[in-house]
Amino acid sequence: MITPVLPSYARQDLQFSHGSGAVLVATDGRKYLDFAAGVAVTCLGHCPPELVKVLQDQAAKLWHVSNLYRIPEQEKLAERLVGLTFADTVFFCNSGAEANEAALKMARRYHYVAGRPERNRIITFAGAFHGRTLANLAAGGNPKHLEGFSPVMPGFDQVVLGDWDGLEKAIIPATAAIMIEPIQGEGGVVVVPPGDLERLRALADQHGILLIFDEVQCGIGRSGKLFAHQWSSIAPDIMTIAKGLGGGFPVAACLASEAVGACMSAGTHGSTFGGNPLAMAVASKVLDIIAEPAFLARVVQKGAVFKEKLIGLSAAHRQGAFFDQVRGEGLLLGLRCVAGVDYAKMQVALQNHGLLTVGARDNVLRLVPPLNATDADFEQALEIIEGL
Repeated sequence: MITPVLPSYARQDLQFSHGSGAVLVATDGRKYLDFAAGVAVTCLGHCPPELVKVLQDQAAKLWHVSNLYRIPEQEKLAERLVGLTFADTVFFCNSGAEANEAALKMARRYHYVAGRPERNRIITFAGAFHGRTLANLAAGGNPKHLEGFSPVMPGFDQVVLGDWDGLEKAIIPATAAIMIEPIQGEGGVVVVPPGDLERLRALADQHGILLIFDEVQCGIGRSGKLFAHQWSSIAPDIMTIAKGLGGGFPVAACLASEAVGACMSAGTHGSTFGGNPLAMAVASKVLDIIAEPAFLARVVQKGAVFKEKLIGLSAAHRQGAFFDQVRGEGLLLGLRCVAGVDYAKMQVALQNHGLLTVGARDNVLRLVPPLNATDADFEQALEIIEGL
């Protein structure tokens, strides 16, 4: 018999009643150190007082009016994002998948308006994850995710990261854009070197196509920069963000340059709930906190120390460590489990010892703690990992 909640998740038999900071408390009273952070979402921990206050204040005033009218809170946040990025305009929605759908539509529409309707194909990369809608499944190209959902939506060409010859061959007269995650999270915490992003920018410019960065997971301070591509010297034409943007409240955005955004005239896209006053209030406060240079500097410092200690654990227990490689930037880190050790089993083992993590491809466990996790939180996580 099917459960009332659709069984589309392989859920752990674990329920939480409340949380504070990096700690979650289960319904049986047991405490867990949350280095999963709702899959890189609760970037300021659970129930941070600053976010609780702005949410409560806004909830007492106005929740929803729809995008039939101007929303001052939306305009304020859009102006802030424009001021902090390459972008000239912002579309608000509710999830990373929605933001990526908007980006794909923008890329096609841009060329259509310019009189190039044949330019409608998007190049993506093996290991990518862009969401669970039909278009995003096709963009990600993971056979496991596509199984049972044929026909696969056309319009996508996938290449291997680092295969520059393959990439150049994939660029054809029908190509509209290149779409890439500066750090592949679901793909195994694979960092694209800044120089490679710069090379992609040059290639896109050479062929007159757009460059899209999916920063749904690696953005909002996760890498130690406000956006991961900012470790390079270039910018995209379109960027998607979500997850950490709301610190746990559903909100996402698709940012674009003026040249691209201008093609999206009234009626070409929309969202019922996107940019509602509740989401805008919380996201604005998240940005106030995380965009501060001192905050980002602490993420870099904490991430570097944590990564170094994790590498040290692996080296000190070379014969007994369950992982042999530490990947990532800032506080988006991955432990690649050694051959013969299943990451899913290690995830459960860590959970049983009070540490929550997230799985990824290539036998990797992700560690994505709150960006404001304390030194004591990191030391506790290290003790748990060392004790396995």
